[in-house]
Amino acid sequence: MNIEDYREYCLSLGDDVEEKLPFTAFKYASGVLVFYVHGHMFSFFDCDNFSVITLKCQPERIDELKAQYSCIVKPFNLSPKYWIGIDAHTAPDNLLRELTRNSYEIVKSKYKKHG
Repeated sequence: MNIEDYREYCLSLGDDVEEKLPFTAFKYASGVLVFYVHGHMFSFFDCDNFSVITLKCQPERIDELKAQYSCIVKPFNLSPKYWIGIDAHTAPDNLLRELTRNSYEIVKSKYKKHG
């Protein structure tokens, strides 16, 4: 999946999805695009190097996913206990969509707005 299609997919997950470039003050992270639900990250990648997408994942699924798919890699700069990286160039589109939706749902349910 290319970067434009992936961005559109993230934005299509819900009206509560926001995208931002929050690290522009940092030379090596200025191109990192982050997708948020209820103010919390669920997906991010570097626009200048669209190779690894970092996603939230259930800790109990991570080892199984790594064993099953070679496209599952270390997350960028976050705890590998709760986050996975996925190789944007080798991941099947359906897996990328499923894991992105899963990440969105994890974060959305954890930080559900009350009221």
